Amino acid sequence: MPDEQAAVLTAAAERAMADELRSSLRGDVIDREHPAYDEARAVWNGLIDRRPALVARCSGTADVVEAVRVAREYRPVVSIRGGGHQVAGSAVCDDGLVIDLSHMKGVHVDPSARTARAQAGVTWGELDRETQLHALATPGGEISATGIAGLTLGGGFGFVMRTFGLSCDSLRSVTVVTADGAVRTAGREEEPELFWAARGGGRGLGVVTSFDFGLHSFGPEVSGVLVLHPFDRADDVLRAWRDAAYAAPETVTPELLLWSVPAAPEIPPELHRSDCVMVGAVYGGPPGDAATAALAPQRDLGPPLVDLSTTVPYVALQSANTWRFPDGERYFMKSHFMDELSDEAITTLVDWYSRRPTPESLIVVRTLGGAIARVGPDDSAFAHRSARFNVSIDAGWQDPALDDTAIEWARSAWDAMKPFSSGGSYVNFAGLGEDANELRGAVFGSHEERLEHIRAAYDPEGLFAPAARRP
Repeated sequence: MPDEQAAVLTAAAERAMADELRSSLRGDVIDREHPAYDEARAVWNGLIDRRPALVARCSGTADVVEAVRVAREYRPVVSIRGGGHQVAGSAVCDDGLVIDLSHMKGVHVDPSARTARAQAGVTWGELDRETQLHALATPGGEISATGIAGLTLGGGFGFVMRTFGLSCDSLRSVTVVTADGAVRTAGREEEPELFWAARGGGRGLGVVTSFDFGLHSFGPEVSGVLVLHPFDRADDVLRAWRDAAYAAPETVTPELLLWSVPAAPEIPPELHRSDCVMVGAVYGGPPGDAATAALAPQRDLGPPLVDLSTTVPYVALQSANTWRFPDGERYFMKSHFMDELSDEAITTLVDWYSRRPTPESLIVVRTLGGAIARVGPDDSAFAHRSARFNVSIDAGWQDPALDDTAIEWARSAWDAMKPFSSGGSYVNFAGLGEDANELRGAVFGSHEERLEHIRAAYDPEGLFAPAARRP
């Protein structure tokens, strides 16, 4: 595909492109002199500080078609913004055109058909709010401010993924504006290769403007485990949790975090911000005796600091962690898929966590399998159906002076865990742009060549090639 370095706009070309976009779009066109420029180029991760030439804030699919047409004429570097919550900040580019879908917020739920159509600017919190009116849900997101678009296109981890699968597994179809400006509906029968790629293939396929999800009966109340254990028992708790996770039924999605005790009102103040092992799990069915029994092994891992396990509204569960990942702070995340969690791997995790540079930094171990593994390994672009765990090294900090220290810690911890990896990495937790070349094979595995053929078929001139190369 053509190299993104070939697309350098002169000042005159920027002005001409802006004028043409303003004459074509109903939405706003924001240039470097616009009073909303800094707001329009900001994303969730405060580490990202890119300066696009233009932001085309689309009001609907027709605006997207016009933005793609203009991009095809002027050939800027193009990035696509949905929720803007992705760690690598791929929603925004330097000196190019951002096709911004963040104001496209339509959601339509059909409770009788158990489906939802949502535009690409919708966040998981916004989608959950609408679907839960009917006690329906599609799995996705552990942070309610995350956009549905990037998470789903990359696969989509969630609190009930072992029961209902990844976010992309509930897709029925997507609407895509491809590089030729055509509006295509991609599903199992129509444009099946494009649909295959949209389920885990990440970026660079075109501009996905809406998602049609199948919904599952779930909620509004759900049962979950949240138990905090003292960090001096971390090795023992991790080993016991691993064994319980291996034995967990598909109705339970276990998760473990090495992190700081949150400063929540229900937790004694003397524990706030101290290190802990945080065990979580969600039952993918109605609360009751079956839920209590299925979740019991996740609660019985030794004497806890605090047991916050309870039944809560699903929308409250989905938004429970959002406050701990505020907009504008600095983040770096990198992950491994793993087929097992050995004692040596556990010791390595605990050791590297103890070296973390800030209280906001954490390590997360998510359990896969269940419904994720029931999808055929080649039935979608997501390449890691057989993995048992995903380990994510998540650096978080506020002071820009800590940038190098925090990123170096996360990269070093990721390197230390590499001997235990199955060789895979999750595209939504794949570092920054400079990590992309190293990790491309790890992210897409044996599907990389098929993805490249599909991208080339729909985008032979490489309009979206820079986006395809981003993590």
